[in-house]
Amino acid sequence: MDTVTLTEPSQLPPPTKATSPLRTRRAVRNLLEPQTLTPADLGMVLLVTEEPADRPMPTVTTAEIPAVVREAAQLGIRSVKLFAESAERDTLGEVALAADSLMSRAIHACKDTAPALAVMTETCLCSYTPDGLCYLTDQHGRPDIRATVRATAAQALAHAEAGADIVGPASMVLGTVGAARKALDETGHYGVSVMPHVIFWSSLYDAFRETMGATPKAGLDREFQINPGKADQFVDTALQMETNGADMILLEPAQFTADVLATLRTQTRAPLFPFSVSGEYQTLARMDPATGTRDLRLLVELFTMLKRAGASASLTYAALDIARRLT
Repeated sequence: MDTVTLTEPSQLPPPTKATSPLRTRRAVRNLLEPQTLTPADLGMVLLVTEEPADRPMPTVTTAEIPAVVREAAQLGIRSVKLFAESAERDTLGEVALAADSLMSRAIHACKDTAPALAVMTETCLCSYTPDGLCYLTDQHGRPDIRATVRATAAQALAHAEAGADIVGPASMVLGTVGAARKALDETGHYGVSVMPHVIFWSSLYDAFRETMGATPKAGLDREFQINPGKADQFVDTALQMETNGADMILLEPAQFTADVLATLRTQTRAPLFPFSVSGEYQTLARMDPATGTRDLRLLVELFTMLKRAGASASLTYAALDIARRLT
């Protein structure tokens, strides 16, 4: 009869932790795998134009919106961020307040098709004034803070009346958040959220500016955006905006905000949404000329990392393409 020789404890290899990657059974690895990216972790960004356009970034018309948002909702995407151009412009940006503005029509197209989809808007002036700045200026060309605050609040109200769920003051001008919140509350739009943009200045916005006709005629528009070396200022600004009435915070550009995202996650319970801007889409999702498709692997890795750092969802131009592959 064969006998079994037991190994002395001193001869055994050192114990391995239960979560060690040395455990090679696939079922165990799947069991221990952390939560991965899902379509619900993405918000879809749409640049809306009056007519089909051949521009640096992909665009949609209001006629195309229903099919896009219907598919997004079916795939599990839960939000859409709208930007709209304007062929007409005036020095006060009042064209943005028209009931039939392109932004208003885009909001209606989204909500009429997919009512459960959260519609976010950009509340800014760069696409509605001749100079392409995010703020209004006085007769000497200097930032007019009071006028910018009033215009931002009026835009927020116009978007809410069109059906927007979340309005987004984007100029970084102090006072715009509180004014938007006050305008919404005074008109009964208590349920509409305010999500201001907190922005590091970057060259990653250039393709968006060119696509939407929002390139400042005087050159770089960094008047109120934050130097990318000043993480503390970014965090302080976001927290101040929350104090002023922000319900959630948009951080941009996503690729360069992971550190401030993680810091903010420890200091606020407000939802945090990194925005992967146009330059990130162009550089991290390069087009394969042979197939006509984009390589989305780097963006998936970026959004997985941002989710790990505390993002409520990441806003991206590639949301629909990524969601198709995830499902």
